[in-house]
Amino acid sequence: MASTPSGDRTAGNRTAENRRTRGTRIHVISDVHGNARDLARVGEGADALICLGDLVLFLDYADHSRGIFPDLFGEENADRIVELRTARRFEDAREFGARLWAGIGADRAAAIEKAVRKQYAEMFAAFPTPTYATYGNVDMPPLWREYARPGTTVLDGERVEIGGRVFGFVGGGLRTPMRTPYEIDDEEYAAKIEAVGEVDVLCTHIPPEVPELVYDTVARRFERGSRALLHAIRRTKPRYSLFGHVHQPLARRMRIGATECVNVGHFAGTGRPWALEW
Repeated sequence: MASTPSGDRTAGNRTAENRRTRGTRIHVISDVHGNARDLARVGEGADALICLGDLVLFLDYADHSRGIFPDLFGEENADRIVELRTARRFEDAREFGARLWAGIGADRAAAIEKAVRKQYAEMFAAFPTPTYATYGNVDMPPLWREYARPGTTVLDGERVEIGGRVFGFVGGGLRTPMRTPYEIDDEEYAAKIEAVGEVDVLCTHIPPEVPELVYDTVARRFERGSRALLHAIRRTKPRYSLFGHVHQPLARRMRIGATECVNVGHFAGTGRPWALEW
């Protein structure tokens, strides 16, 4: 297998004849966060797309005017909550957010779901065929079943064969003070890793727990990586471990034994997929 950051914009997916001649090319993305424009053409030149989650844009830390939070509460309040979270004042951020949500009252869940549904309708409509996807920590898994069209396969703790290689998928994130929608206990996450077993390519939303892979150089904090994932990499030796979650990592790739570990990039910011070929 060979890997490259993709700049391929050739029109259309490859034909069967091209695949026999040139092998298989997979585009991999993560952390879409509302970037429907680039998502609409991300499958060009590839035999399949893999998406490692975080379709929803709740709050854009680079542009505080974008996302569900500023749509509901305005950019000034978005500025404030980003300031508090960046300073790791999570309790203050929760109290500030709670006061804002109190103004919406019992309609809070309905308001969030309505906004998420709007984004999901746009994101899932843009997925090429075939797409293999798993959840990020900001996603709402129960809604995916409604929006995933034929040609989009959703996997979590499951395996699939693509081009003769076995890919395993584990979605979601681990518990954090941020309390994003799809955070689960370490034990539940480890069970999904165990269920996947030995694969050629291990696809997750979060990285293995390695300091260089989990530290975000812009947010200036360590995100949560998985120790169970790290142990599985060392034990089962997949060819690749692919993930996202950390938007500006200290290291985008490194080897752990026989495994090439790759952060496939912050798609919301770059608009470019990472490519895997064999």
